[in-house]
Amino acid sequence: MAGIFKIVMKIKLDYPDDFHDYFSYRLVLILTCDRLLGQDKEMREYSMLAILVGLAIGIGLPMQTSINSRLRTSVGSPFGASLISFAVGTLFLAIMTLIDVHTLGFSTTLFTSQPVWIWLGGLLGVVYLTGNILLFPKLGSVQTVIMPVLGQILAGLLIDNFGWFDSPQSTLTMTRFLGAILVLAGVIITVAAQGWLEQRHNRITETAEKDTATDTDQSGLGIWRALGVVAGMLSAMQTAVNGHLGRVLGSTVHAAFVSFLVGTLGLIVIVLVLRPQFKLIRPTKTPNPWWMWIGGMIGALYVLGNVYLVPVVGTGLAVVIVLVGLMAGSLMIDQFGWFASKKNPISGVQLMGLLVMIVGVALIRVF
Repeated sequence: MAGIFKIVMKIKLDYPDDFHDYFSYRLVLILTCDRLLGQDKEMREYSMLAILVGLAIGIGLPMQTSINSRLRTSVGSPFGASLISFAVGTLFLAIMTLIDVHTLGFSTTLFTSQPVWIWLGGLLGVVYLTGNILLFPKLGSVQTVIMPVLGQILAGLLIDNFGWFDSPQSTLTMTRFLGAILVLAGVIITVAAQGWLEQRHNRITETAEKDTATDTDQSGLGIWRALGVVAGMLSAMQTAVNGHLGRVLGSTVHAAFVSFLVGTLGLIVIVLVLRPQFKLIRPTKTPNPWWMWIGGMIGALYVLGNVYLVPVVGTGLAVVIVLVGLMAGSLMIDQFGWFASKKNPISGVQLMGLLVMIVGVALIRVF
């Protein structure tokens, strides 16, 4: 405040006739400047909190992958494990929604006053999840990571540039494009250095990965790679759609619940059509760990975090921030062998890849 006072008092100004004296006009300027600077500081702090939230939910994603992988081993079906995970997440968000807004319902006028796509976020998430399951046998683990990431970054920047799905508009500049390229390069460096990165929704052993990669039909790789990019674009669209739903409902928790509920209903339909065999076994002689049931809660927090992020930083930046957290979380799981994963100490090259990604995020955020 003192600094603003000194600056304003040194400036020569002509004050309007409706001010009684010169000093009252300067006082109004001082108070106005102080208020604007205070708001700017508050927005910077709000944006920094959003970045921390994005990194946190990104780190949680590979943890969810490991947990759901363990659950799949016990129930014997990827779709069965996904349905259980979504159901647990839906129940968790239902409780949080009741605490936050005291109701799970919403006005039926939203069906006529809002576009149909605001209800499709959960289905987009299911399509993305199912897409990864289908892509892995065709592309192997490395390309199953890289292709969707390419789609996520591309769709995120396009959504921001054109303001699709009522997202905050942010013009695509050359600097932001360069930042996106660096993020993608960082992903490739991290994945390549790791050799074969276990895919996000279906972690399996390195031997099986190599066998699968060998059996891949080379003639159809182009189509499957394109489908991988499309799957990533759908993931970014889900982020934008859920962000808009949060603004419409006036509650991030309520929007996350609706999204998860739609996803759960979609998975129920898939399970009814495919009729996978449900069972609960002990893959090892030890009892099943309690934590294999909490993957849905982590997924719920991921969707909730994205609903919060989009209105603050935009879809494109939300996607890349979460991506950096995802890579960091994957490296930590490999380093420490969390959730019964195989230990695979991280290398300096992988850390360099993570640093390249951070530089890319900085370019997108600042410019």
